[in-house]
Amino acid sequence: MQISSLLAIAPFLPASASPGSALGELVGIVEYAIAVAVIIIVFDYVFGWLERKVVAKIQKRHGPTYAGKYGILQNMADILKLLSKQHMAPANSDKPLFLATLPIMLAVTLFLVLLIPFSPTLSGSSSGFVLLVVLVLVSFMPLMIFVNGFASGNKFSAISAERSVVMLLSYEIPLVLVVATAAALAGGYSLNGIVGAQSQLWYVLLMPIGFVIFFIAMLAELERPPFDMREADSELIAGWLTDVSPPYYVLALFLDYSRMLLGSMLIAILFFGGWEGPVLPPIVWLLIKVFAIAFFIMIVRATMVRMRIDRLLRFGWLILLPLAFVNLIVTYVLLIG
Repeated sequence: MQISSLLAIAPFLPASASPGSALGELVGIVEYAIAVAVIIIVFDYVFGWLERKVVAKIQKRHGPTYAGKYGILQNMADILKLLSKQHMAPANSDKPLFLATLPIMLAVTLFLVLLIPFSPTLSGSSSGFVLLVVLVLVSFMPLMIFVNGFASGNKFSAISAERSVVMLLSYEIPLVLVVATAAALAGGYSLNGIVGAQSQLWYVLLMPIGFVIFFIAMLAELERPPFDMREADSELIAGWLTDVSPPYYVLALFLDYSRMLLGSMLIAILFFGGWEGPVLPPIVWLLIKVFAIAFFIMIVRATMVRMRIDRLLRFGWLILLPLAFVNLIVTYVLLIG
């Protein structure tokens, strides 16, 4: 096979890579993966610390203070403490399934972040169907949550898994409808094409109702408050994560913030023009928008209360779903047709 063909199908090569030796291609893949890994690690760590500080400030507390300047090393201390604990699985659990689900969920999330373009020339894939791949793999998460809850052998974890799956399914349909509307407006499912179509006007201005629907559905998809139905202190404790050992809880925290990075990137690309912006490099613009969206998600967590499961489902099916259809019809009639 020719090198140019390899470049066309390699999933992680930057779009600007030029044909070269197989070793050069491998080096390019590794460099891109390392760069994205650094972004993920920095984002997860900084926002893990920042969320604790922001929530504490809103609740009139101090948050992390003593470990490092402004408590910046508190997360590292917590991670080292958790990793030093014994790793185990419940005696009555299905150990292979129980131990495999969290690593698989984390691997899928990191793969999706690698696929999403950071700029016109720094992209994990040049395919025009990346957005469809992202949606398919994101919809894979409820299945893994369901498997983890039931494989734990704990009835409370199983109840939490059922709650999460029912909630995620009810909010994924409006989310997909809004994505289909944005793709129709841009003329395809290419993320690069969607960003390019917003060079004059962001989609958040063209379809504000669609943005509100997508943002709410994404909060549910990320299981962020007020949609954190996997947890309930008086009922389910830590939900489907109740029985994970301390080292696996580190994976769960890393997964949560990696999913928040993924969700923030999708919101920035679909509604805020992605990397489009003056003066600064494209990747800087994208990261600025992602950080602003993630910060707003943290504010929502600190100011909203958890919804009751019946009201949450009613809101998804009876309000968001009809609004998603209205957004699709209005956008098609006014902007496409």
